Amino acid sequence: MLGVSACGGGGTTGGTTSGSNAAGGAQKGGTIYMLTKRPAEHMDPQRTYIGRDIFNQQRLVYRGLLQFPAGKSGADAIVPIPDVATDTGKSEDGGKKWTFTIKDGVKWEDGKPTTCEDFKYGFSRNFATDVLTGGPSIYPLNFMPSVAKAYKGPYLKTGQDVYDKAVTCNGNVLTFNFEKPWADFPMAIAGLNFAAPFRQDKDQGDKNNFVIFSNGPYKAEGGKWTKGTGATFVRNDQYDPKTDGNRQANPDKFVFTEGLTNEIITQRLIADGGNDKYAITDRSIPPAFYNQITGDVAKRATNVPSPYTFYILPNFNKMKNLKVRQALAMSTDRAGYINALGGAKAATLAKSLVAPDLPGYKENPAFSSMPPSGDPVAAKKLLQEAGVAMPYPITYTYQGGTPTSDNAAAALKSGWDKAGFSVKLAPLTDTYYDVIQNPSNNSFDVTEGGWGADYPSIFTVLPALFDSRINLTGKSNGQDYGNYKNPDAEKIMDEAAAAPTADAANAKWQELDAFLGKDVAYIPNYIQNFYFLHGSGVGNYNQNPAVSQFPDLGVISVNK
Repeated sequence: MLGVSACGGGGTTGGTTSGSNAAGGAQKGGTIYMLTKRPAEHMDPQRTYIGRDIFNQQRLVYRGLLQFPAGKSGADAIVPIPDVATDTGKSEDGGKKWTFTIKDGVKWEDGKPTTCEDFKYGFSRNFATDVLTGGPSIYPLNFMPSVAKAYKGPYLKTGQDVYDKAVTCNGNVLTFNFEKPWADFPMAIAGLNFAAPFRQDKDQGDKNNFVIFSNGPYKAEGGKWTKGTGATFVRNDQYDPKTDGNRQANPDKFVFTEGLTNEIITQRLIADGGNDKYAITDRSIPPAFYNQITGDVAKRATNVPSPYTFYILPNFNKMKNLKVRQALAMSTDRAGYINALGGAKAATLAKSLVAPDLPGYKENPAFSSMPPSGDPVAAKKLLQEAGVAMPYPITYTYQGGTPTSDNAAAALKSGWDKAGFSVKLAPLTDTYYDVIQNPSNNSFDVTEGGWGADYPSIFTVLPALFDSRINLTGKSNGQDYGNYKNPDAEKIMDEAAAAPTADAANAKWQELDAFLGKDVAYIPNYIQNFYFLHGSGVGNYNQNPAVSQFPDLGVISVNK
């Protein structure tokens, strides 16, 4: 799943808890205020692929078949438990067939029941890749390739009979018939929203992007999220907590405000005045404020590893010369970048795009000779060997708009310029991924991405980012932002997916990672650490792997 740069699935097994009610006995009532900078790009469940937004949606408004426990730590946090399903599913035919029974009593905000047909319809929307872009549709497409070929979603109706055989409802019994074994399907649907229910009569296609229709404990005032502003969530009077033993739903209200700078957020949380006593954030403390995190303020700060690895990637539509890509990698000043982010509190050096705590992790040998600060002299030699005119002009598009992110980009520019590139910085200060996913926005030569495993498997990392067959649709680049397309790499992906054992699969994933590194399909940059503040009136404050180490809204409360 996508990471949000300079703030913030996942395999991280730690967690942190603070607040006077952390051990239990949380109070009901009050308002929690979420302060953030980065705008939400999607509120449509099938289109959401940023970890922060996925888990906020799951805790507040979208109930799915399964969920992860609220407020747990360690490995216990990423064990799927039932939500709208009565259990975690029954598997047949080696994982090709999965069956779930839908609970009674789970209602939409208008009082109508959440039905099996709502789940079937929601899943069908993943196949409308020409209408609904940006989400994790790669999984349904991969495990139902024949359906994907014949059926293009609920808006065209072609191939409906094919889909109706693959996903069936018999009363309240929902069955998925996959073409390949999907042993960890429960992990996938607990950690992502692609299998969330969706009412057909509420579907307006791409016009639903910021519409919120809830079957969870809260609903959005006005029924939508306002881009650039946020939303207020109040209690959903149709929600029955007896059908949900996980979400505590302690506050009466959540107020989300987006568009604030990291500096303003940090200043307000340090001051701890007024409503900010009950505020939380998903934005890390900028390094300029580190010397103010002392005394009582330090007691309200948390610093934990996130599951997100950030990486730099060339645009293969433009940077086709391997020697040029090698020169780019060799001159990348990752140490300078991390220092600009805030040093060890903010990030650690990445040695692969794959996170170190994923099964099968191995440092990518293609980058072993690349110094953390880069080697502009060696890079310039590679650029000369490429036979291109120097200085070689490139445009670097990144998630910008803050002093921290702009200083980090400047560190990259300095190293690249020394190697013989001429770098133009092109920060995106509003939404980001939806821009670089759009094939018509092809002005960049180099960009960045952040990724955390959707569940603990390399399968959810490398194919998700570099398999052109499931990403490059013509309407969207999916998660393949650099337009990478290599049949040899995809052959290794297929071999890994078909491997008979986990060890055999991991050996193939390591081979694939080395291949991608040798081709400079990406350059590993850093593993993000979260350094968050929260107000003194926040109770049951908890960050854990179930919510990718963001604040867990399923247990949080207000200390009155």
